[in-house]
Amino acid sequence: QLVWVIPIVAALVGGWLAVKTILEQGPTITISFKTGEGLEAGKTKIKYKDVEIGTVTSVSLTKDVSRVIVTAELVKHTEPYLVEDMQFWVVRPRISGGSVSGLGTLLGGSYIGTDLGKSKNKRRDFIGLEEPPVITTDLPGRQFILRSDTLGSLDIGVPVFFRRFQVGQVAAYELDKDGK
Repeated sequence: QLVWVIPIVAALVGGWLAVKTILEQGPTITISFKTGEGLEAGKTKIKYKDVEIGTVTSVSLTKDVSRVIVTAELVKHTEPYLVEDMQFWVVRPRISGGSVSGLGTLLGGSYIGTDLGKSKNKRRDFIGLEEPPVITTDLPGRQFILRSDTLGSLDIGVPVFFRRFQVGQVAAYELDKDGK
């Protein structure tokens, strides 16, 4: 009769582990990117302020093969932060405007960076940014739109000066809707 105790204890332990795993599981999200460069299922991490908050579980193509869909599982406590204006981007080594960023990814590999949003509307499907944002929500600062007849030597990341002090940098540039 002692023989029946071992399977019962094993079933109880297995059931307890299954319930614990389900209760600790966080939300699953999808992020759409133009390319899957540097993204690997099971290896690529999602980080906020260099703290791991999730892991990529799968990387696949859309049906029309125009974009890459990344499915990721986040840690449990991230549920309240999944809002419409939350942003995601792939952190990889970049050189622009005389500045270098993402050098830490040379050894550890690319990861997905994130910035929290301020919206109240919940969301689980996101469109990833192709370039990291210049200003994140935790940094003080403002964005301005300046217009000029020519681009000149401006590029993304070029510093902006006021009275010989660097006060910012060029975040992006584009043509006006009328093509000027």
